[in-house]
Amino acid sequence: MRKAVKLFSAALLTVSGLLTAAPLFFLFCGSLMGSGELGTYLGPYIYHTDGYAMWRLFPLYPTLRNLIRLVLDSPEFFHMFWNTMAVTLGILAGQFLFGLPAAWGLARYPVFGRRLFYMLCILLMMLPFQVTMLSAYLVLNRLGLLDTLWAVIAPGAFSTFSVFLMYRFFCGIPEEILESARIDGAGEFQIFVRIGFPLGASGILSAFVLQFLECFGMIEQPLVFIKKKSLWPLSLYLPEIEAQQAGFALCCSFVALLPPLLVFGMGQKYLEAGITAGAIRE
Repeated sequence: MRKAVKLFSAALLTVSGLLTAAPLFFLFCGSLMGSGELGTYLGPYIYHTDGYAMWRLFPLYPTLRNLIRLVLDSPEFFHMFWNTMAVTLGILAGQFLFGLPAAWGLARYPVFGRRLFYMLCILLMMLPFQVTMLSAYLVLNRLGLLDTLWAVIAPGAFSTFSVFLMYRFFCGIPEEILESARIDGAGEFQIFVRIGFPLGASGILSAFVLQFLECFGMIEQPLVFIKKKSLWPLSLYLPEIEAQQAGFALCCSFVALLPPLLVFGMGQKYLEAGITAGAIRE
């Protein structure tokens, strides 16, 4: 009975994994198809003809034409890719400068109102962007940051989700270690750098991995705050590609997925630890 359960679980996980990877495989195979082959399979969608779209598991006539066009004849793709990286890295830098000290202070210093501030962080984390959109727009407009990358970077730099996640890890550091460091003459900043950083590294990295994945593909914030097309990220550029260029669009989408996949693969261990810690109640 136990063996049958294990086999069923393995089969279920295998099927789930294949279904999860299916969109990525779809993008990869579609990027290797020519316009004629894609027109045959996706004609009802591309040309709005009668019938049903279909798909082959592998391309019948594989070609690198879409990839060559992307590399040699699509400077706007790379321009908007660097816009995306500038926004993402800017938000991560802001999280490092503001979110990290905030999480450490909440976790290690029993200041008055700490619990209230922590609950406020959770409340802000739960609010969807649509709730704070108008107020953020008015503030950014008054500061003159609209139609700049800072309009997306500045609000994201103060996101409370990473504070919540890193707070959980910093709370797990034994107080005895910090007291021993104080007895040895270490200052609070030295404790933060030499003890908080190493022992909370898993939480810090998991928070940054999650923030990278979220910021790399954000759509609503740049759509609302940025009107200049030259400042668009990839998340706004990809939907603008016409359906008649389906092969090129699939190739661009596949290439745009590579950085998040790379970051996720490198930080998967820390991400799993962060999700586990975030699920534990005080």
